[in-house]
Amino acid sequence: MTERHSKELLSALAAVAPGRPLREGLDRILQAGMGALIVIGDGPEVLNISSGGFLVNASFSPQRLSELAKTDGAIVLTSDAGYIARANVHLVPNPNVPTEETGTRHRTAERVARSIGVPVISVSEDMAVVTVYTKNERYQLEPIPSILSRCNQALQTLERYKNRLDEVSSNLTSLEVEDMVTLRDVVTLLQRAELVARISEEIEQYLTELGADGRLVRLQLRELMAGVEDERRLVVRDYLQEDHSWDLEEAISTLSDLSIDELLAAEEIVHTLHLGGNSDDLDASIEPRGFRMLSRIPRLPDELADELVAHFASLDRMTRASVDELAAVPGVGEHWAVAIKDALSRIAESSILDRYS
Repeated sequence: MTERHSKELLSALAAVAPGRPLREGLDRILQAGMGALIVIGDGPEVLNISSGGFLVNASFSPQRLSELAKTDGAIVLTSDAGYIARANVHLVPNPNVPTEETGTRHRTAERVARSIGVPVISVSEDMAVVTVYTKNERYQLEPIPSILSRCNQALQTLERYKNRLDEVSSNLTSLEVEDMVTLRDVVTLLQRAELVARISEEIEQYLTELGADGRLVRLQLRELMAGVEDERRLVVRDYLQEDHSWDLEEAISTLSDLSIDELLAAEEIVHTLHLGGNSDDLDASIEPRGFRMLSRIPRLPDELADELVAHFASLDRMTRASVDELAAVPGVGEHWAVAIKDALSRIAESSILDRYS
């Protein structure tokens, strides 16, 4: 998997994605065989390191940007890249800021981005490449066909992982119905769901770069990822051992922050997410609360699901409850009690048939 980009870099890449006016301006500069140094931000921190140049204060257009690139200095845009503030500006960043670049334009761009934390774009006249700099990262834009190729490969991988996740999810449902769930079963689903989420995140980064050229890929991704985040969240909610210092949001965040090696170590997930209470035995039985199963009942309000789980405390007791016992739960009533009883029975019957067919 590719490295996760920072929010600052993703925001900068979105500004230069195909379909955006700034990208059209950069393409014009490249086609003309010119170079450019563009600062996205015109706040005091930029003015403090600026010298010379002239005011423009004109709305942004690709044509204006390419014309101003003929000057030797930097071009300063507003933070939303909607206006061109200045042009032909001489930038004087802190010379002590470290840089790995060798060319004058690129060294200046990296130092400006690192020292004042605004995105800076450098267009290389000799190499005909565009490099985006933020406070902690540098990224060279790639040709669109290359990004599309990698994006399609990632989509194929995502589809395979998603199919496997569906199988694991169906298996966990059957085990929940039969009250045979172990910690290993829960961890397996969480591992699969998290891997699917990370592949999706990688594709989202590609889509940021693709901009308008990624419309079809975005539709495919949306279809593949439907329900995945809810599944992961409901599983954690069903099996998490909560206390005053540990809650659902913290568990979800911790799961997302695990390294790949930690994610693939089942014992690490059990320990880190507090799934097994005092037990790290992967073959130990564990009982679901029932949130995940209740989510499969059409149009059941979240408030009623919360009341049912709070009242019965486990899925097993909930499924064994009579209609009258279900109706006695605050807010449920006879109508929902009958619907819930029927739905849970159908889910149980269907999952058992699928498991043994």
